[in-house]
Amino acid sequence: MSKLFDLSGKVAVITGGSRGLGLAMAHGFAAHGADIVIASRKLDACRAACEALQTEYQVRTLPVAFHAGKWDDAARLLETVDQSFGRIDILVNNAGASPLYSSLAAVSEELWNKTLDLNLKGPFRLSVLAAERMAQVGGGSIINISSAGALMPSVHELPYAMAKGALHTMSATLSVLYGGKVRVNVIVPGAFLTDISKAWTDDVHRRIRSGVPMGRAGDPSEIVGAALYLASDSASYTTGAVIKVDGGVAFSRG
Repeated sequence: MSKLFDLSGKVAVITGGSRGLGLAMAHGFAAHGADIVIASRKLDACRAACEALQTEYQVRTLPVAFHAGKWDDAARLLETVDQSFGRIDILVNNAGASPLYSSLAAVSEELWNKTLDLNLKGPFRLSVLAAERMAQVGGGSIINISSAGALMPSVHELPYAMAKGALHTMSATLSVLYGGKVRVNVIVPGAFLTDISKAWTDDVHRRIRSGVPMGRAGDPSEIVGAALYLASDSASYTTGAVIKVDGGVAFSRG
């Protein structure tokens, strides 16, 4: 299995990689030989994650303070990666958030802009700049982390769902523009037991148990296989794909 998903010699950049699904993917990639760049707003958390990866897997790591919603931070991140590693082979656009609001009418322009910046504008800029670099050195893999809300949004997350839906469009278009050189794919997670799940109410847990065909939320480790496949040469004929990792969700949420 390790040979099937061998990432030795590759450099993987994971935004929002200091916790949750991003950190789970970082561990999966490092376990298969990749050097890891953890890019997130909290540098201390990035450093802690990198130290743990280095100790456990003996790979090279780099923590970078990075705001996924800021246009200019994309170029700065990639320049920092170039200075340390000289290349980027894998990009995971994982950073994202869905700010709360009381009603659609209460959505402010500030919340709207913040949501679209973080979940769409930033990933677009970073993906394009990374793809250009990857294409120049023979190729690479971009994995955009979406949300089940992009396919079945609720009234409580519409701006977020719209941004993630546009992320699908962006990924499909980039997969065509860069052809076989840079593969661009989407993973659509459902409910996962990350640190944010600690704030879920009993009602949320009940809705997951009744609404998800598998009857439960996922463990972060359960997204790693899909990410490893898309990051590795095993997916050499896979681009423009949308892979759902959601426990079989097939219900209308609202």
